[in-house]
Amino acid sequence: MREKLNIGTRGSALALTQTRQIAALLQRHYPAMRIEVVVIRTSGDIQKDVPLARIGGKGLFIKEIEEALLAGTVDLAVHSMKDLPAELPEGLRIAAVPLREDPRDVLISGTGLGIGELPAGARIGTGSLRRIVQLSSWRPDLEILPIRGNLDTRIRKVTSGDLDGIVVAAAGIRRMGWAGQVTQFIPAEKMLPAVGQGVLCLETRCGEEDLDAGLAFLEDERTRREVTAERAFLRRLGGGCSLPVAAFAEEREGSLTIRGLVGSLEKGKMIRHELQGKAADAADLGTELADALLDGGGRILLSALNSGQP
Repeated sequence: MREKLNIGTRGSALALTQTRQIAALLQRHYPAMRIEVVVIRTSGDIQKDVPLARIGGKGLFIKEIEEALLAGTVDLAVHSMKDLPAELPEGLRIAAVPLREDPRDVLISGTGLGIGELPAGARIGTGSLRRIVQLSSWRPDLEILPIRGNLDTRIRKVTSGDLDGIVVAAAGIRRMGWAGQVTQFIPAEKMLPAVGQGVLCLETRCGEEDLDAGLAFLEDERTRREVTAERAFLRRLGGGCSLPVAAFAEEREGSLTIRGLVGSLEKGKMIRHELQGKAADAADLGTELADALLDGGGRILLSALNSGQP
């Protein structure tokens, strides 16, 4: 393994926490290595006041980091997998996929009430089309408001009374040590997670076998297969990570079940499907699930979304 490693990351508190956790594991495994965390501002961090759906979420939080990786400014990039488009730039690869954190979404509410108990008209903040579609189907009487910003900024919207609650990813809350603020861990049966939610991605340049071999101890093979199925699903749907789609794969004893949905911004309109097969066929299962949803009406929903229809 190398004597020096530069790790690129976003500058948010969560991104830095995640990257420092990976850096600590590397330092423990390679005590003599000098590790530097390099903070890189991304387009998504700069355009904080614009809804992700309006500016297009594809690569917004990773583009500049990948450019630094390709330029050799950093040797390794640490991303949240759900920020990663289905297709990587030429010359880059996913070198390691660590064990998945909690993949669920959570509600943080000011009243301590769960989604099912919130009063009609309660104001819930989220910046995700995927969450908007599923929340609108579950509780069409809620007022769902767009919100962006770091986790602490979003939580302050609740504590200040600007919002009655927010829905965010459990993984980020857990990694920050804030699980005590969670009102409700939302079952995947009620709200399917984003593709890759709860998973970190360690991205490197192609052809650097020494580095990839040095990162191999961080790889979790089960998580890799699960996220391979989910990303194959996303790739078949067009590769964007701001679409109102969701997929979640779970492997048990060599069998893999993947559930997915395609939604519309028209309240309550979404199509769900699930498949089960061999975990070794993860990519094929993800693609097959996407095809089933597209053929079952998803193609019309996504076409309408792209043309500006509900």
